[in-house]
Formats: sequence, C-alpha cells, structure tokens
Amino acid sequence: MALCAPTQKLSLAFYAETRSTRTKQSTTVRMAASSDVATYEEGQLERPKWAGETPLSRLVGALISFKPISAVLKFGARQVLISTAEKNDIPWRAMTKEILESDVYKEMESIQNRSVVYPDYYLNPFHAYDDGNLSWLAAAEAEAANLSMTRRAMPYASSVDKANDVMRGNWLQAIEKHHQQYAGETRDILDIGCSVGVSTKCLADKFPSAKVTGLDLSPYFLAVAQLKEKKGGPRKNPISWVHAIGEDSGLPSKSFDVVSLSYVVCLLSNSEHLSVERCL
Repeated sequence: MALCAPTQKLSLAFYAETRSTRTKQSTTVRMAASSDVATYEEGQLERPKWAGETPLSRLVGALISFKPISAVLKFGARQVLISTAEKNDIPWRAMTKEILESDVYKEMESIQNRSVVYPDYYLNPFHAYDDGNLSWLAAAEAEAANLSMTRRAMPYASSVDKANDVMRGNWLQAIEKHHQQYAGETRDILDIGCSVGVSTKCLADKFPSAKVTGLDLSPYFLAVAQLKEKKGGPRKNPISWVHAIGEDSGLPSKSFDVVSLSYVVCLLSNSEHLSVERCL
C-alpha cells in the first residue's frame, strides 16, 4: 500500500526512544541557549540494573510471570509513575479523573469500527494495563504518561510545557523542512498510532491548511482524542479519526504526502516493523 502522493516524496517522521544493549543507552536532550534549539547527548540516562539480559533481569522476568506477584509489582510501579509525574508538575490523577468523569463514552459509537480484527500482540497486557490499550483507564492516562516521558527525556527544560514545546517543535520543524525540500506544499497528513491525538493536534496546528487524519487501533484512545478536539474549538479543516490497524488501514493508496509515527516504532517487534514498512 503506497500512501504517498505520486508527485511527491514521502516525509516519514519516526519519533521513538533510543534502545540498545548497553548499560548507558537512553537519549536525553540538553537545553541549549536558544529557546528553540536542543542538542542530543547519549549516555546521560542509565538503564536500570534489572533491565537487559542479566541474571537480575531474568529474575525480575520470572517474578513478573507469576500473576500474584505481577499484580503487586504493577500496582507499585503505577504508584511510582504517578507520584513521579506529579512531583514534576504533571497532574496525572486530575487529568485522568477529568477524562473518566466526562462524556467521553459517548464518542465511542462514532469512532469504533466493529469490523476491525485485533492482532494477537495487541490483545496482550502491556504498559501495566491488563487490557493493554483497549481500556478507558489507559486512554485517560495516556496524555499524562506522554508528558511524564517527555519530562524525563528533557530534564534540563525549565518546565513540562517547555520540554513538550521543544520536543514537539523539533519534530514538527524536521517534518516541515524535509517536506518543503522534497515535496512542497503539505496538503494531506496521516498520523499512524495517534493515541489520544496529542501528536495529531500538533500537526494540525502546525499545518492549518492541511487535512490531517489520526489513525489508531484503540477506539478508547480515539474517543478521548475526538473529545479533546471538540473541546478545542472549530478548525478550518477538522481532524479525521480512523479506527484501523496501521498495517492494513483501508485508506486509499497514494493519498497522503506526509506520514508520521510518533512514539510508535519503539513499541514494535521486528516482524511488526516490516508490516508497517510495507504499509508505507
């Protein structure tokens, strides 16, 4: 399936965390003097001792596989994530409560594509949610979790908002520069794995004349995305939300000149990488 318009080259923005087998492996962003410039330094954030292929990591893996212990560990891990986020001025619980107590549930009917067949990997528990991304709690916490990850990646930023602005700003500038160089006008944008629409909204704000489509496999996430977009007020070109699998979206071939994956590639196995590459 070719999503790129025939007269234009595809601008594909991969926005993923760095992974390697070394102990010091994560990528952090150090703020430079200019407000909109960041430099990237590898090795500032250390991999936990229980991660990777070590005796300790194998012990942790064995413990996690035992459900009673796993439940306790997941609960503890969630509490640490939430408390850490709130110490960094991210109101995790308040943001979650606002979504869960809203009318988000009414959005599901207009979003969900009941013909979607979920691949096996998507039905497994992950991110400490028993139902993975197919739950209201995961959808309600997604934006707070995203902000927390951004803050951790940019510890030198003066605030959460500044960290997010620089992170997203660099990504949007890279898309704009690459596409102007190779294609010209940005008219149709597809955001694969759009989650609750944070990246999709950024794209729509950056390219207001473009038609932007957010695609995700979780109708719960899309329901939150649609609700948030409605609360944001009208646009010249409203964002379209599509409930589908990225490997087989059902969207017309050669219909997009920019395709973005934000925080998606790092979650895929090798076989799933190939599926997404064929999709593009």
